[in-house]
Amino acid sequence: MTIIKPSALKKGDLIGIIAPASPPSVSEKITKGAEYLERLGYRVKLGKNVHNVYGYLAGTDQERADDIHEMFADRNVKAIVAVRGGYGTPRLLPLLNYSLIKKNPKILVGYSDLTGLQLALFKKTGLVTFSGPMAGVEMWKEIDPFTEEHFWRMITSKKKFGAVHNPDGREFKALNSGTASGRLLGGNLSLITAIAGSPYIPSFKGSLLFLEEIEEECYRFDRMMNHLRIANILTDTKGVIIGELTDVKASDTTKPFLTVDQILNAYLKPLKKPVVNGLVYGHIPKKLTMPVGIKATVNANSGTLSFDEAAVV
Repeated sequence: MTIIKPSALKKGDLIGIIAPASPPSVSEKITKGAEYLERLGYRVKLGKNVHNVYGYLAGTDQERADDIHEMFADRNVKAIVAVRGGYGTPRLLPLLNYSLIKKNPKILVGYSDLTGLQLALFKKTGLVTFSGPMAGVEMWKEIDPFTEEHFWRMITSKKKFGAVHNPDGREFKALNSGTASGRLLGGNLSLITAIAGSPYIPSFKGSLLFLEEIEEECYRFDRMMNHLRIANILTDTKGVIIGELTDVKASDTTKPFLTVDQILNAYLKPLKKPVVNGLVYGHIPKKLTMPVGIKATVNANSGTLSFDEAAVV
């Protein structure tokens, strides 16, 4: 597969805002997110359907797909930022014009439900995308300074990033020792399992798998980890990096349950490949931006992660 990196963003560039999944709770989040980008010296173009609401979706599937196509087709747009996640991007995958997207590579930013779209784009086009802050989530209010600095460095600097450090001196915890290099692939666990077995999920052979999750019962988390195992994703990857598992817990501890650590150990310990826990990434205000598709190295012995190349050109 040929890997395609988008062009680095420059001040004054035009940024598109789309809502490919769920709508924001209030439309003010869209306008405030746009104002944030404008304060930083960028111009903003809103998707034609960005304010639409169709049940728990931000417009019909075709409307949301149309906005993606419009932003990629517009040669003036240099980056595309999602309003929020929620639910909906896997519904768009059969509707997308991957040839159009491949011919017009650009920065695409989002996380959570955007995982489905990002992995599909990597599979179909080889485009590097960014699992990072969104216009109607982190950007519309006071964005965390660490999140902000790391994100903008990722999409504006053509230099190799090198060592990646968690905020506040938080260290990685090794579940398995060893060192491995590969392409970063992953995101939200629910979305990976939602498209596993479909034509839209990339091969995880030679990859470093990174995962995060939010608000899942332990048994559902267990089920999804087992899905990764029986789909051979855990077998294929060269190493695993666990991010934030926000509110993944048993809601009723009076009944028998397995803890998150027990579940992770059950699926990851037998792999005999590097596994680290504690990546500050996911559904939290202060977080790293993860570039989907670039080469990286994890060293579980020293508890380090490095991005081995720039994510933009």
